Amino acid sequence: MRILFSCVGGPGHFLPLVPILSAAGSAGHDVAVVSGPKVADLVRRAGFEALTEHDGAGDQPRARGPLAPLDPERERGDMADGFVRRAGRERAARMLRHAADWRPELIVCDEVDFGAMTAAERLGLPYATVVVLAAGSFLRDDYLADALDEVRAEFGLPPARAGAVLGRHLMLEPVPPGFRDPAFPLPSTGRPIRPAETLPPAAEPNARPLIYFTLGTEFNVESGDLFERVLAGLRTLAADLVMTVGRHIDPAVFGPQPPHVRIERFVPQEELLHRCDLVVSHGGSGSVLGAIAHGLPMLVAPMGADQPDNGARIAAIGLGRVLDAESVTPERAATEAAAVLADARYRRTARELRAAWETLPGPAETVRLLEGAL
Repeated sequence: MRILFSCVGGPGHFLPLVPILSAAGSAGHDVAVVSGPKVADLVRRAGFEALTEHDGAGDQPRARGPLAPLDPERERGDMADGFVRRAGRERAARMLRHAADWRPELIVCDEVDFGAMTAAERLGLPYATVVVLAAGSFLRDDYLADALDEVRAEFGLPPARAGAVLGRHLMLEPVPPGFRDPAFPLPSTGRPIRPAETLPPAAEPNARPLIYFTLGTEFNVESGDLFERVLAGLRTLAADLVMTVGRHIDPAVFGPQPPHVRIERFVPQEELLHRCDLVVSHGGSGSVLGAIAHGLPMLVAPMGADQPDNGARIAAIGLGRVLDAESVTPERAATEAAAVLADARYRRTARELRAAWETLPGPAETVRLLEGAL
């Protein structure tokens, strides 16, 4: 079977596809990935064929900008205008061109890649969407409908609700049971899955706690002085601290640090999380799910996109605590981090979620679901 994978946006939209890509290739299927220039190199480094068109929108140097106040209405508008109206049109046209050459039998895309879904439906191909927004409550018909109908009409398709488009054939959810907002259940075509054949061992508590602090790969340059404020608090704790700031920020701008603080542009999560005690982040889905996979509690400071939704779920199920990114002081960051480290209930909840995740079908079984979609 020829399976064409597609993702829109940054690494957080591609990485959830990787285990399925690898399993499909191992099962003998032909696979390739349509991505933007921003992640094409990442696709190739992962060992997959990257079908892309260089349009000058690659990962250009970016200066750190101010932290905007949290505005759910603005974030919904950005999703409708950016990911559906603009990217949806562009991606649908690109997918149709690539599909004409590559001739897939099935398309698999991240759940925000409405252009890939539009192209698949236009071609009469089955498709599967892969959840990349962990809480499940960010993509809603009430604000996506008009934008989606505009794009669909341009490609000769009738109006359709976003929920119906997302779950038309098969929806794969690499999210642990119990994390998704119960007010937004999976559609009947939804299948919860495990993101790896075997999840990493749960991290064991250290004699001296280790804290990992990240603001992800996109929002790190939209964070104003959030790095500085949280860093100033966390480094006062009797804990070791590793902070990653991304490729666009020079660790040297934070000045000299005490011996127990390490600041890097990038450290692979798999090399760090297995020995952590607490993950402090913006609450992006990749960071949240990575922490759960290692049975780790969290402290999150949402800045936009689906991060507030993830933060709400983290607080609701007792997985950690939530900071106000705009107003948090160093003292508040230190107090909240210490509280999460001191309360074993947060780690216990994380381990329970991880254990429930372990029981779900892994990537090899997920490929069989894809084979059944034809």
